[in-house]
Amino acid sequence: MRIFLAGASGVIGRRLTPLLLAAGHAVTGTTRSGEKAQELKSAGVRPVVVDVFDSAGLRAAAVTGRPEVVIHQLTDLPDVLDPRELPDWLERNARLRIEGTANLVAAAQAAGARRLIAQSIAFAYADGPEPHREDDPLVSAETNAPSATTARGVRALEDAVLHAAGIDGIVLRYGRLYGAGTWNTPNARAPLHVDAAAQAALSAITRGSPGIYNIAEDDGAVTIDKARKELGFDPSFRLST
Repeated sequence: MRIFLAGASGVIGRRLTPLLLAAGHAVTGTTRSGEKAQELKSAGVRPVVVDVFDSAGLRAAAVTGRPEVVIHQLTDLPDVLDPRELPDWLERNARLRIEGTANLVAAAQAAGARRLIAQSIAFAYADGPEPHREDDPLVSAETNAPSATTARGVRALEDAVLHAAGIDGIVLRYGRLYGAGTWNTPNARAPLHVDAAAQAALSAITRGSPGIYNIAEDDGAVTIDKARKELGFDPSFRLST
């Protein structure tokens, strides 16, 4: 299939790209860096240098790529976590989820894509009995707490993807990522290795009905039964290299 991977040079994008290519998909991948575009090209990806906030440029890139499936793996997070900068990067990431996702949905629709797979998070549930199911409520977005900033972004992303006219929307609520390029360890609550996150996105190209899926390790924080059954999700999956 023809795949448009937004965020191909990101933490998950770098692990997802070889899986897509090995499965025989033709991949157009976005990045904001010319240097990273060359790396994508060397790996076998058709690179596009574009910013998700450039709606016209993003639309043109998607239409040119004629994707059957669009995959949203975009984030705006620093390589190194500095707690002093937490409010700033939460706002940036929320803006990407709100405005960037809206632009990507519009681009996918213009390109005639039939499926949109998007990265969300599995650690924004409101307090309540665990493990959390996909239909459990998220934290409130009506306060001034940092969690509310995240919640606003998550809600906007998920609503845009799930209600995109003419497109089957799939939301992957990822756990706390660990592995190369991440901040967390396997000891985090609802952990998820980046390779297993990539495998879930690959599976969602051809499997799973539209909707939300928890994607994490089975530590009791969230239930992953739906993802196992419909996507064939395997939290122990690792790339060989």
